[in-house]
Amino acid sequence: MAVTKMEKVTLISDKRNQEALLKTIQGIQNVEIRDLFQEKTNNEWVDTYFPKATIFEKEPVLNALSSRIMQTREAVQFIDHHGDKQQKKQHLKRRELSLEELEADYSEEDFTKRLTEVLDLKKQWETLSEKREQLSEQEEWLTHWSNLDFTPQNFSSRQTTVVMGTISVANATEFREELAKVPEVYVEEISETDHFVYLTYVVLKTVAVAVEEIATRYGFVKETYPYERSPKEQLQQVKQELQACDEAQKKLAIKIGRCSSYIQELEWAEEILLAMVEREAVKDRFVMAPYLIVVQGWVGEEEKQELIQLVEATLSADEVYLSFEEPTEEEIDQEVPTKLKNHPIVAPFELLTEMYSLPKYHEIDPTPWMTPFYLVFFGMMVADIGYGLLMLLGAIIAQKLLVLPRGMQRFVKFFEILAIPSIIWGFIYSSFFGQALPTEIAGIHLPFPLLSTTEDVNTILILSVIFGFIQILVGLFLAAKEHIKRKDYLDAVNDGFAWQGILVGLVLVLIGSMLVKNTAFVYLGAGLAIFSALCILFIPIFQSSSKVKGAAKGAYNLYGLTGYIGDLVSYTRLMALGISGGSIGAAFNMLVAFMPPAARFSVGILLIIALHALNMFLTLLSAYVHGARLQYVEFFGKFYTGGGRAFDPLKTAEKYVNINHKKK
Repeated sequence: MAVTKMEKVTLISDKRNQEALLKTIQGIQNVEIRDLFQEKTNNEWVDTYFPKATIFEKEPVLNALSSRIMQTREAVQFIDHHGDKQQKKQHLKRRELSLEELEADYSEEDFTKRLTEVLDLKKQWETLSEKREQLSEQEEWLTHWSNLDFTPQNFSSRQTTVVMGTISVANATEFREELAKVPEVYVEEISETDHFVYLTYVVLKTVAVAVEEIATRYGFVKETYPYERSPKEQLQQVKQELQACDEAQKKLAIKIGRCSSYIQELEWAEEILLAMVEREAVKDRFVMAPYLIVVQGWVGEEEKQELIQLVEATLSADEVYLSFEEPTEEEIDQEVPTKLKNHPIVAPFELLTEMYSLPKYHEIDPTPWMTPFYLVFFGMMVADIGYGLLMLLGAIIAQKLLVLPRGMQRFVKFFEILAIPSIIWGFIYSSFFGQALPTEIAGIHLPFPLLSTTEDVNTILILSVIFGFIQILVGLFLAAKEHIKRKDYLDAVNDGFAWQGILVGLVLVLIGSMLVKNTAFVYLGAGLAIFSALCILFIPIFQSSSKVKGAAKGAYNLYGLTGYIGDLVSYTRLMALGISGGSIGAAFNMLVAFMPPAARFSVGILLIIALHALNMFLTLLSAYVHGARLQYVEFFGKFYTGGGRAFDPLKTAEKYVNINHKKK
């Protein structure tokens, strides 16, 4: 239960086995491929032994695959959006497969045939859509001119000119009045909208220029009539073409609908293409000599045997050389990735550690130390049997009925585990959807609540601080433990044990003077605290070359005691949030209870569901955020640095399926 111990694996094989070897490594999903061309001292042998090794140009291949993936997605979306609605569209249902099973029946020829068919239909659809759009624009334009019963260019003569155009409604009246003063002009209004008037005028060519000047002054916009038929006849023609276009699209939609069965095949192919992309992306990290390849990577110690078995099952011993090495100190400092390995109950809580920062390879994994506290704190802040049961049932049902993506699986498992302390604290506080549990059933007295959120507020407050006190002591113990691991014994005392001594000593003083009234406790506590404070004050003096600077540092460190008081106060939020969530739930119940019976059992039911859903969401969110904050600030701050590099194995995208090499 810690950071997984890594080993460096080297695989050498004939170049012809490259794809088989990469597929095997990808299938196990637990090997990170090293970049052998990075300028690291442990990669110098590449230049020495493979000076002419070619570096794989991955961009052309990746671009081609990306284009293929994009086309596949476009095809699926096209069928989804344009297919006949009566034809059922089924997408790939997430399942668990091995990589071998995923790629077993893949046929590039069949995939290309399906994809081409759909993309051809898409092209036809787009052509029809474009034509339809053009016809619609023509229809709209011709509709405004449909009352014009002649073709303008045919109506013009040697002496006259026919002009058609639009003018704003605001200027139309004045424009017509102005033209009325010119006897050589005949004006006719064709149609009118809210903003424009469509009109034509016939004018003698001798005054055409003067009339055009008037038209320009009033903002008249000339239009050209592009058709040989009259507007009415042309409009009829356009409507017929539009109808034909609609009918063609309906027939095309039926054809597209028939492609609904391709959706799953296309999504399956996309998953395979995504896996290919991952394999191609790492090919520039290993050596490609003329006849052989050299691949290096990082693998967890526990997956080592599994990798050997799978490689030997794929290639014979004569075809591949396989070796493992412990990482050097330099590699540990520079590049060994961090992979966490914890008990299944603890593993979901790794997401909290990852959200903060992964530990460095040689650093302690804080997850198993943090988990018990997070469980208690989360449960204390939610503290409702009903909310806990809903979380538990929801998580169980989701895991039973669905194959969830891995990230979602871990998140659902996380809340499934957190449901248990939420229920337990619900019993302690006696809260079921904000309603108190009965204190007696059939004459049997029940022990609920163990702690009343209304009468035992001070007890809950003290309990919160005690939990915080214990967590801080554990954090200081881990700080000392890490220093001892590095043989920094004085730092172990200075950063860990001495602070524990001060805190425990002060608590003994409080207990002795306020609770048990025993001077022995007071003297013991005071002595422990003073001795510990002196350690903090004097150890930096021993460690520093300048005694003055060491004394100043020791005094400054001792001043840090005020920070511990603030840390302990932070834990009072456990009490505050636990009480507030239950109180809000109880207030919602009371609100609905005040409603008249008819409303209570109709609208009231919907209202109480909505209100409790809101309260549950806010309570879980608060517990999640504040629980994490207590770990990050008050706990991690005592011993944890982080900054590790995440393990990045060669794996698949798992967009539609989960890859599990153990699935046969």
